[in-house]
Amino acid sequence: MADSKTDFPTTLGPDATFKGELTFEKSARLLGKFEGQITTKGDLTIGDGALLTGNVQASTVQVEGRVKGNLNAKSKVVLTASAYLEGDLQTATLEVADGAVLIGRCMVGVSEKASHVVPRDAVPQVGPPKSVKEKGVAIAAK
Repeated sequence: MADSKTDFPTTLGPDATFKGELTFEKSARLLGKFEGQITTKGDLTIGDGALLTGNVQASTVQVEGRVKGNLNAKSKVVLTASAYLEGDLQTATLEVADGAVLIGRCMVGVSEKASHVVPRDAVPQVGPPKSVKEKGVAIAAK
């Protein structure tokens, strides 16, 4: 993940509202509101207070704000303590902080060859393991 402001050549500020399709090569930070599709070979950070409604394909995605949509990250998804994700995610590695909220399905450790997402109707709905609830992470099936 990018660590400093210089690592994010693209930033949509907190006063920005954007609808459409966004494609970029390097890392980006979303601090405002975005509705649509984001595709990148780089990293994406959805900042605290930001709202993304749509789907994302990226190398790494860090969620600090709110996302209503699906995330597909080639390397890693990071859900910080302030993260709220309502949607499905697919990634090689998943990091979830205490307090993060995830409402959807996860596929972790999936290779690119097996990147097919199974339709919701084909997956039986089961609750989270008790140990996950005890650590303060809220997970719910749609």
